[in-house]
Amino acid sequence: MTLARAVIAALFALLLALIQAPAQAQGVELAQLTTRRADDGLELSFTTRFELSRSAEDALHKGVPLYFVAEATVLRSRWYWRDARAGQVERTWRLAWQPLTRQYRVSTGGLHQSFPTLEEALTVLRGISGWRIAEPKDIEDGGSYYLEFNYRLDVTQLPRPMQIGLQSGFALGVEQKRYFAPDFSLK
Repeated sequence: MTLARAVIAALFALLLALIQAPAQAQGVELAQLTTRRADDGLELSFTTRFELSRSAEDALHKGVPLYFVAEATVLRSRWYWRDARAGQVERTWRLAWQPLTRQYRVSTGGLHQSFPTLEEALTVLRGISGWRIAEPKDIEDGGSYYLEFNYRLDVTQLPRPMQIGLQSGFALGVEQKRYFAPDFSLK
C-alpha cells in the first residue's frame, strides 16, 4: 500500500468515526469584552469560555490542526451612506498536537508556544488583552462608533474531506455588536 493510499484510508476512517459520533454543538460564552482608548489607538480585550467537542478533540489527537479566528471591526455610523470602516483586524491561532513530544502547540503569526496539557493550550486561545483594533487617526471624538466582534473555530481550514457534514460537531463561535460610549468604552 502506498503512502498516499494509507493517508486517504486514515482520513476516510476518521471521517466515518466523526460522522457516527453524536453531534454536540457547544457554543462560546463571551465572558469579557472591553475596549480602551490609548495613545496608539483603540485596544480590545476579550475572554471567552468554551470546551472542545469530543469530535474536535479526537480530530486534534489524530493530527488535524484546529484554527481559531478572532475578528474585530470598528465602524462609524453615517446616516447618509453605508457605515464607514474605521478599523478591521483579524487574528488566527493554530492548535496542534505534537505526538513525538506529547505536547500541544499554539501558533499565531510566527510565534509558537508548547503546552503539556490541552487545558493550558486552550487557556491561551480563550482571550487576548491590549489588541490594537484601530489607529488614533481613524477614531474621532464626537462620532457614533460601534464594534462588530466575531470569535470562532474556523472549519474552512480543516481538510476538505472533514468539512462535509461536520459543522455541528465543530460549531464553536460567538458574534457581538456593541456600541461605544463617548470615551470609547463599550456600552
